[in-house]
Amino acid sequence: MGSRFLRLSVSSWINGYLLFDCGKYLSGFAPIIFLSLVAVCAARPLYPLPSKLAQGAKQPLQTSRPYNIAHRGSNGEIPEETGPAYMVQSHRRGADFIEGDILATKDGVLVCAHDLILDDTTDVKEHKKFADRRRTYMVQGSNMTGYFIADFTLEELKTLRTKQRLNFRDPQYNGGGAFSLNELALLAFWGKYPIITFEEYISIALDAPRVVGIYPEMKNPVFNNEHVKWSGGRRYEDVFMETLKKYGYKGSYLSKDWLKQPVFIQSFAPTSLVYVSNLTDIPLLFLIDDVTVVTEDTNQHDYFSNNLQTYSEITSDAYLNYIKNYVVGIGPWKDTVVPVANEYLQAPTDLVARAHARNLQVHPYTYRNENKYLHFDFHQDPYQEYDYWINKIGVDGLFTDFTGSLHRYQEASSPLPNAKASSVLHKIAALVSSYKNG
Repeated sequence: MGSRFLRLSVSSWINGYLLFDCGKYLSGFAPIIFLSLVAVCAARPLYPLPSKLAQGAKQPLQTSRPYNIAHRGSNGEIPEETGPAYMVQSHRRGADFIEGDILATKDGVLVCAHDLILDDTTDVKEHKKFADRRRTYMVQGSNMTGYFIADFTLEELKTLRTKQRLNFRDPQYNGGGAFSLNELALLAFWGKYPIITFEEYISIALDAPRVVGIYPEMKNPVFNNEHVKWSGGRRYEDVFMETLKKYGYKGSYLSKDWLKQPVFIQSFAPTSLVYVSNLTDIPLLFLIDDVTVVTEDTNQHDYFSNNLQTYSEITSDAYLNYIKNYVVGIGPWKDTVVPVANEYLQAPTDLVARAHARNLQVHPYTYRNENKYLHFDFHQDPYQEYDYWINKIGVDGLFTDFTGSLHRYQEASSPLPNAKASSVLHKIAALVSSYKNG
C-alpha cells in the first residue's frame, strides 16, 4: 500500500499530519509511533477539530441535482451517528450533506444521537454501574422508559460503545471492529465507536477533502429544555446556534458564505424554528411526520387537553403560508407525500406541488435499500425508487441510509458537469441568490 497522511487529534499535532506507511512499519520508530497513538487516543477525542492549516481549493457542493443526504451517517453499514459513519460519507460515499440528530447531556454538552434513550443503539445495559440510571419520563404525551442521555454526563457517555439499531444490518462493528487503514486511517487503532459530540460531527465535515454540508436536527427541544439547564438562562436552541456560529456557519441559502460551509437546520418543532429564525439567516427546514402524529414541540403539560396540533393540521395551505416565512423547505415522511396500502403506492398527495408553489424545497425521508422497505411497485430495486421520487414526484433532496446507492444512481442518470462547468453554475447560483436577497 502507498503512504497516507493521517490526521492526528492531539493538541500538539492538531495542525499537522503524520506520514504513515500502511504496508510496512518503519524499523525502530514504529513501536514509538504506535504506542504514542494508543496513548493519545485513550486520552483525547479521536476526531480532529478543524485545522487552521490552509486546505486548498475543495471540490464545491453540487447544486444541480437533488441533494444526497446521509441519514444519520452511513447507518446502512455502520452504527448510526458515529464518527466512522460520518467519515465514510464525507470521504467516499458521495453524500452532499451528513445528517445528525442533536441532543443534550446532563452537563449541557450537545451530542449526536437520534433517540432520547440509549437502549437501542449502545451497550449501556452491559454497564452495571449505570443500572440505577433507568428512568421513566413523559415524552410527547406518553411514558418512555430507558437510559436517557439527559441523565448522563459526556464523560460517562464516552465510556459507552455503539451498535446497529436494526439486527438485520451488518453487526461486525457493534461495540467493536475496525476499518482498515486504507479506509479510515486512525480508526483502525480505535476499534470501538463511541458517541460523538456536535463539535466532533462538525469537524468531520470541515476536514473532509471536499465541501460536505451538515444537516443537524434540533431534536426534542421541549424535553431538552425541561431536563437540562444552561447558564444565563440559555435555551437548548441558543446553545445549538452558538455551536454553529463558533465554527463559522452562516449565510442564506446559496449565498457565498453558505456555499463555503453548507448547512440546513431541521426540526419537527415549528416553534423552535421560528425562535432560531431570529438568531440566524441559515436556511431552516420543517420536518413533518405522519399526519396523525402530534407535533414535537407541543407543550408536554398540555398533551391531555383537547386542543392538540397534529401534522395533518400543519400541512394545510394556511399553515404552509405561515411557515414559509421562516423556512426554505419541508422534510416530510415519504408516506405523507405518497400514501401506501398493503405495500403498494397509492395516488400521490399534492403536498410537493403546494410546497413548490410557495418556493419551499421538499426533502423526504427515509430511503433504504432493504427489501422490507421497498414497496412492491419498485420490484426490490432501490434505483426504481429513486427514479420515481426524483423524476415523477420531483423532490429536491433525499434522506437515505445508503448514500452510495443514491450517488451511483445519480451519476448514471444525471452525472455532474465537469469542474469548469460546475464553477460557472456556482457563480450563477450566487448571483441568483444575491438578486433574490437584495
